[in-house]
Amino acid sequence: MTVTQGFEGTTIVVSVDRILPTRKLPRDFRQTPKYRSILASVREVGIIDPLAVHPEKGGGSGDGLYILLDGHLRLEALKELGGQQAVCLVSTDDEGFTYNKRINRTSPIQEHRMILKAIEKGASPERIASALAINVERIRERQRLLDGIAPEVVEMLKDRMLSQEAFAVLRKMKPIRQIAAVEMMVSANRFTISYVKMLLATTRPEHLVDGAKPKPAAGVSPEDIARMEREMDKLQQDYRAVEETLGETTLALVVARGFLGKLMGNGAVADYLDRHHGDLVGELRRMVAETSIDPAAVEQT
Repeated sequence: MTVTQGFEGTTIVVSVDRILPTRKLPRDFRQTPKYRSILASVREVGIIDPLAVHPEKGGGSGDGLYILLDGHLRLEALKELGGQQAVCLVSTDDEGFTYNKRINRTSPIQEHRMILKAIEKGASPERIASALAINVERIRERQRLLDGIAPEVVEMLKDRMLSQEAFAVLRKMKPIRQIAAVEMMVSANRFTISYVKMLLATTRPEHLVDGAKPKPAAGVSPEDIARMEREMDKLQQDYRAVEETLGETTLALVVARGFLGKLMGNGAVADYLDRHHGDLVGELRRMVAETSIDPAAVEQT
């Protein structure tokens, strides 16, 4: 199996006047908090995340031009600070959607660990805040992000995009309830603050850190809370049941897929199905071609 490289193996240095933006920035972009943060970061520590570019019409050498796929604000910040060259990552594709589809954004837990690492190496919270053009208290809040959070929860949320406020809500629950709540968040693939608050509202007092039942949101009656508690208990039971039978279900799927593959590989059988069950055989072939099995799940069986 051949894997197509999305980017060149090494970065290159390109003059800023040879980088062509692919979109027009808003007129007031220099006044936005995001741009000011990027400008402060570039001023303090330089470009950390390389610009993503693609050679125009296969040029990209000598005086060739490059199409900018990602990093428009970083490029503008570099120009404003008088920078003449930029470190660039060369994409093998010339469209920005593919680039953005392939990259991963920094999660709050990853950001927390980066801040701790920077402080460990001698950078003060004040300098980090200055580099990001934000209030130093926000850095300290991110520094304390995981205080009171169970280690199991940290592991489950390490690459999830969850707001800082959501961690504050989870912190009101005892560790065992935190784990159960996050398991439900993962199973439902919902990580919004409203969903986390709903989980808090359906948490029994004995599973809360202060033991006091949180006040229900406006318009939510005690009957609504009771019904949500029953539904959440049922959802958690269903989640446990699915988790317990996952191995057996995955094994059955592996066997069924293998059987279908061999069946469709038999010329006589395939010919018979083509002649007498044309509508069915197309669906079977699609299932064999598209069904994928997670190796990690198979190992658990």
